[in-house]
Amino acid sequence: MVTLDSTPPRPDTLVRGMSNDGAFRVAAVNTTNLSAHICRLQQTDPTASVALGRVVSAASLMISQLKGNQRLALSIEGNGPLKKLHAEVSAQGHVCASIKNPVADIPPRDNNFDVAAAVGRAGFLRVVKDLGMKEPYSGMVQLSTSEIGDDVAQYFAESEQTPTSVALGVMLDRDGHISACGGLMLQVMPQTEAEKIDAVENHIKSLHSISGLIAQGATPEDLIQHIFPSENIHLYPPAELKFKCHCSKSGVARMLSTLGTEELQEMQNSAEENVVTCEYCRTSYSFTPEEVGQIIETLQESRH
Repeated sequence: MVTLDSTPPRPDTLVRGMSNDGAFRVAAVNTTNLSAHICRLQQTDPTASVALGRVVSAASLMISQLKGNQRLALSIEGNGPLKKLHAEVSAQGHVCASIKNPVADIPPRDNNFDVAAAVGRAGFLRVVKDLGMKEPYSGMVQLSTSEIGDDVAQYFAESEQTPTSVALGVMLDRDGHISACGGLMLQVMPQTEAEKIDAVENHIKSLHSISGLIAQGATPEDLIQHIFPSENIHLYPPAELKFKCHCSKSGVARMLSTLGTEELQEMQNSAEENVVTCEYCRTSYSFTPEEVGQIIETLQESRH
């Protein structure tokens, strides 16, 4: 008789911390379940899964800098076959993500998934933060290595003038599905002595594979304590990360209204069913000719 392991999967979490001397800010995430769920929705091939898992982990790490109702979007757009990867997160720990082309169709390179080729060597990384101000903050940098972690670190160095190290890891099972995924982000505070920075960087270099540690059961707290002994770091309580899409039929209707009257009239007169599918959760919303007509009326009324 075979006994099945009924242990529920460990929840995805974000843990943030600050070194006791105030020199370093650190965050670590386990995004295994989130990333696996998102990749299933997006129907990614193995290389695309690794790339998208890294983007989900990077965006989840950036939640550590949000509070209240603040939100953030991370986009990577390159000239490779994946075209565009996009993730949105909120201070509440809600995460969703999408990929323009889920099939990279690129063979491994040196026994590793060639994420850089899948993303493309030329392109941009963009971060948009909704901090509750009048206008959202937006920063953009050119891709440096297209390995995603390096590019996120470069964004912080160039756009926010904060020296940052980012380590991301994704492990796939034999079927090409995500089995371990997460990341670690370390930021250096102003006026930190070079000796302290060197010591911490040496710890990071000696760190084993992030995904390998997670696969062995390491928590985000464990990842942080691979770099800082527990007596040298103050860790805040874990925050749970969950997949959540904010789509709705009314929101899709507002999006359709941006198409303009002429295109909406073509939809209204079309013999085919008008269906719009959310790029994040893959929920489909149908609109009857009458409903499209109501959108047209509302659009015309708003112009008078």
